[in-house]
Amino acid sequence: MQINCEGKLMDLTRPKIMGILNATPDSFYDGGKNNRPESALKQVEKLLSEGADFIDVGGASTRPGAAEVSETEELNRVIPVIDAVLKEFPEVVVSVDTYRAKVAEAAVWAGAALINDISAGNMDADMLPTVGRLKVPYILMHMQGTPRNMQENPVYENVVLEVNSFLSEKILALRKLGINDIILDPGFGFGKTLEQNYELMKNLDLIGFGDFPLLIGVSRKSMVTRLLGVNPSEALNGTALLNFYALQKGAKILRVHDVKEAGEAIRIWEMLA
Repeated sequence: MQINCEGKLMDLTRPKIMGILNATPDSFYDGGKNNRPESALKQVEKLLSEGADFIDVGGASTRPGAAEVSETEELNRVIPVIDAVLKEFPEVVVSVDTYRAKVAEAAVWAGAALINDISAGNMDADMLPTVGRLKVPYILMHMQGTPRNMQENPVYENVVLEVNSFLSEKILALRKLGINDIILDPGFGFGKTLEQNYELMKNLDLIGFGDFPLLIGVSRKSMVTRLLGVNPSEALNGTALLNFYALQKGAKILRVHDVKEAGEAIRIWEMLA
């Protein structure tokens, strides 16, 4: 499996690591730490030194119950950080974590090579046509509801079948727009109960039917903290275990706060594969 990131082919035969860079004041784990270019650069240097293959820059918190920020505010958070990162580290592959088409387009013009959209185009009708025009890889995530209400009462008859059905419909729409580099994200923690998250994880190898690379984002999330009764700051061990399990189930990209530990999980998985 390969994806084309601005002419750079990323081979996903060996799993890759996406380091999280939250340019926000209110993200659930590291909000406020990296929302200035200076502090962001230090964090990117750390993520890259530990082995990150992608840097995912987001300017709007998508934690459960998060308040919506304006488009202007999101642009003001994201674009200066992307500019600074690519000026300092011109070879880095940057993705932009946004559900807004204008933010996605501005980020790509600033040098971002992928678009990571939690809403799969459902929160901005211009998103999918914009991606089709930009011709960049698209991370397609499943979410029930919106960040504000997604955890109020998520209901599924069969979470695995319904996630697959949703992704299949979106893949068809993307293909019609000429988008070929599609990465699937089941959306752990986005409109799913604890039990539904683990049902998805147990059946991860069925998501996308093996035809598309899978991105897994479980880093320090509630499926770890709620189950183990710990805070996000104490959730590294649980995150590492879930990442290892996801690798066994076919995950190709691990989206994490802790790159070093994700890299160790990949190295151990490779020895056992």
